[in-house]
Amino acid sequence: MSMLNFFKKTNFFLVTEKTQKNIFFIFVVVLSIGLLEALILSPEDYLQSHSVRIMYVHVPSAWISLGIFSIIGILSFISFIIKNKNFPIISKSLAPSGLVFCIIALVTGSIWGRPTWGTWWAWDARITSMLILAMFYMLYILTWRIFDKKNHVNKITSIIAILGLINIPIIKFSVVWWSTLHQPSSVKLLEKTSIHSSMLVPLLLMTAAFALFALLIFLMKYNTELIKIKNKGLDRL
Repeated sequence: MSMLNFFKKTNFFLVTEKTQKNIFFIFVVVLSIGLLEALILSPEDYLQSHSVRIMYVHVPSAWISLGIFSIIGILSFISFIIKNKNFPIISKSLAPSGLVFCIIALVTGSIWGRPTWGTWWAWDARITSMLILAMFYMLYILTWRIFDKKNHVNKITSIIAILGLINIPIIKFSVVWWSTLHQPSSVKLLEKTSIHSSMLVPLLLMTAAFALFALLIFLMKYNTELIKIKNKGLDRL
């Protein structure tokens, strides 16, 4: 219960107000180091040459996009059970940055695919499922804009998020379940990572930088939502 109390709008607002500047400073530092490692210090690939550096934007963007939608789906599912009125607002505030990173992943994947596969786009299982994820993001955000009644929009967006959550494992295991152009994961949590440390370090640094940026955008969006609620004269979410 104490953790749920943390998500009350007054407590969370105070935390977000105080931490935005610190997060921005850390983001700039981590991003600078990550770009230095990714663009200058990391080696070129023996097959893909310098085009492999797209990985340092493409892969973190995909990871962050998947992670954000997973959080949105889980919060939407929980809100059905415990009826926490703040979880939909948190989910709504996460969605824009998740969509941006999903689009970045699709665009950079297309750019990377041109020299690697010889085509800008292929209806590959991984690429297609990521495109579907982007559609779920857009549908989720659009629903918030269309519906005015809070009870209706909370239920509809929660259903969209829960349905979209089914797509997450499809994206993850698509390269295993089907024969695809997309290469299998090189970074694994439960198995030995096949990527060399000279490439893994900048990849993790860029992932951390993108995660910090997503957190920063979320905090600003969340505070904006709270201000909108306050201006409407609502005492509760």
